[in-house]
Amino acid sequence: MLGLWAVAPALAQEEQSTAPYAYRQLDDPAKEQKAEALMETLRCLQCQGQSIADSDAPIAGSMRSLVRERIAAGDDPEAIRAWLVERYGDYVSYAPRVTALTWPLFAVPLALLALAALLLRGRFRRGGQA
Repeated sequence: MLGLWAVAPALAQEEQSTAPYAYRQLDDPAKEQKAEALMETLRCLQCQGQSIADSDAPIAGSMRSLVRERIAAGDDPEAIRAWLVERYGDYVSYAPRVTALTWPLFAVPLALLALAALLLRGRFRRGGQA
């Protein structure tokens, strides 16, 4: 019984978020819609498979609050995304930029499709002549 009493404050503290807008929407519906649209495109760094809009991880709550605060201050969603990418890396965005480091991620699938098309074209040509 004494063990539960000692653990209860830690559990209660974990439930409370220090981020004011982690679970509270903005008063302006248009700004809230912008914030939600941006949050859907940002990846939770802890969960890795969820957007910050869907995640209950503490870091996702902090990021949601940050997005809402900056939208409320009048910042452009793309400027907020750029700032988060600069801070956390390209991984935070579900829409990564094409850079010197990431271009192979976009080029390799296209090259493989082109190679497959050439191989299939050659195979069908030989099959039609026989």
